[in-house]
Amino acid sequence: MHDTARGGGPGGVPGRSSGAAPGAGPGGTPGRGGGPAEGAVVGERRFGTGTLSRAAALVYSLLVVELLLLLTTVPGLVGLVLLNRDPSNVPLAAVCLLPLGPALSAATYALHRRQRELAGLSPARLFWRGYRTNAAGVMKLWAPWLLGMTVIGVNLGNFSAAGVPGWWAALLVVIAVAATLWVVNAVVIASLFTFRTVDVARLAAYGLGRFPGATLANLCLLVVAGGVVLTVSEAVLALLASVFAAAFRWNARPMIAEVTEKFTA
Repeated sequence: MHDTARGGGPGGVPGRSSGAAPGAGPGGTPGRGGGPAEGAVVGERRFGTGTLSRAAALVYSLLVVELLLLLTTVPGLVGLVLLNRDPSNVPLAAVCLLPLGPALSAATYALHRRQRELAGLSPARLFWRGYRTNAAGVMKLWAPWLLGMTVIGVNLGNFSAAGVPGWWAALLVVIAVAATLWVVNAVVIASLFTFRTVDVARLAAYGLGRFPGATLANLCLLVVAGGVVLTVSEAVLALLASVFAAAFRWNARPMIAEVTEKFTA
């Protein structure tokens, strides 16, 4: 008997085998037998990697993160909804918003590190990991911002009694908007990186001017959020919190990339 090379015919002649190729007719003729042609590679796509599966994974992650975000902030959100829109309640509103900072940070962390495929999704685990890791650091940024917003809110609420010029109100609004854009950057950076608080504050301020497109996009989101609160309710905005967190993180992609490249090993 003669040895036959693998994939070859007698005598080791390549391209000929003792049997017909898969999907070929007698004599190895390609295209007969209803199967793929000889040499064709049939790719195998894993479950959960298609476009529809990725969209489903995103929706699932947003829903889970939203539920956890509401769970961690529900006492403050209930108080915020029940408060009358009166200048005297501005300090109480700030206290109600204190739990929102760590919750937004955890949501940002979970959405940034989420799996893009259906297999292996664990947004709840990522949320709680981000909450435990970042809560203390984010509060060092969130609480001072809320304090500043309280001072500005009280001043604007009692502006007519203060007897100050009209341009002062416009200046306070500009400061409030700039501070809010800054805290958005700060929350994103503190959620994804481990820096000193002062360094996070500097990078957040640097990002406002360094990435004007992201700053403008965040400003548009803040306008939308303000419109929802004024025309509907704080409760509706709370139900969209995970969507806003995902949008802020999406806008921050250039900043995240630069911070990763320049300030991490």
